[in-house]
Amino acid sequence: MTDSAMDPRISVDNLSLAYGSVSVLNALSLPIPKGKITVLAGPNGCGKSTLLRAIRRLHKPSGGHVRLGDVDISTLNDRMLARQIGLLAQSPSAPDDMTVEELVRLGRYPHQSMMQPRSGDDAAALDRAMAGTGVDHLRKRRLGSLSGGQLQRVWIAMVLAQETDVVCLDEPVNHLDMAHQLDCLDLVRQLNVDFGRTVVLVLHDLNSAARYADRLVFLRDGAIAASGTPEELMTEATIARVFDSTIHGDHRPRSWPPALHPPADAEQHNFGLKRPRRPNRGRQVRKVLVRRDIALRSYGCAPAARQTDPPRPATAPSDSDWQ
Repeated sequence: MTDSAMDPRISVDNLSLAYGSVSVLNALSLPIPKGKITVLAGPNGCGKSTLLRAIRRLHKPSGGHVRLGDVDISTLNDRMLARQIGLLAQSPSAPDDMTVEELVRLGRYPHQSMMQPRSGDDAAALDRAMAGTGVDHLRKRRLGSLSGGQLQRVWIAMVLAQETDVVCLDEPVNHLDMAHQLDCLDLVRQLNVDFGRTVVLVLHDLNSAARYADRLVFLRDGAIAASGTPEELMTEATIARVFDSTIHGDHRPRSWPPALHPPADAEQHNFGLKRPRRPNRGRQVRKVLVRRDIALRSYGCAPAARQTDPPRPATAPSDSDWQ
């Protein structure tokens, strides 16, 4: 499906944004399809997190605008926007002595007023969010007692309790091990399928991006470098153009998405770094012994054979002894 043919929930039109004199986004345009998972990927510093925060109006653009449906988000007040778009920032933090239930309850803030007590709708939303993310049994636990995977589920539960139509997640699997990464991304897919959320996700791992994305967007230097389905974008040529890296793809028909891995001569394509070679101590000792024997023979002395040495031929060492 082309960008013009899709039904966008969010439309980014000619968006430009700068930090002081440093331009980060350059007249960027991007439709976010409704009810799909859109993954933003690209090299470090290409503008992924900045774009995500601009969608949530945490950064003021210098040009262009973001529309939610047909409404420019600049016309919405903060509370109304928070009821439409939720954001889980990169590496969020909260006091260790806060309970799981207290943190998840913060997601209901946009739906409450200062003088209004928590309602039955708030309690129901809280229960749905905790049950949907599998943290209901942890509701009385302190955050400081949770594992990294459990804590990330609690943060996602807080965003889910906000009950927004659009959920933005900035590297939600950062600092998690492989098992917890897959668990977290499976949960994101569940939120998309079971709750019908439109998800915008920043990921660095291209294998995970290909597995979970409905729509994949590559950014480079503050602009869209490529946009399409994972099948269209996960090619060696596209990845080499966007990331300046040589990656080989495993496109076996029995498995999708393709697994990306360094080429066979990875030492020459390891992002400019050569793998350090461990010194071969035995080889170095043999070279020293060969040099000693040559020196002794040059003085007319036959080297005494060590007890551990095999019998030596009378001939001089060959060229292979030096290698």
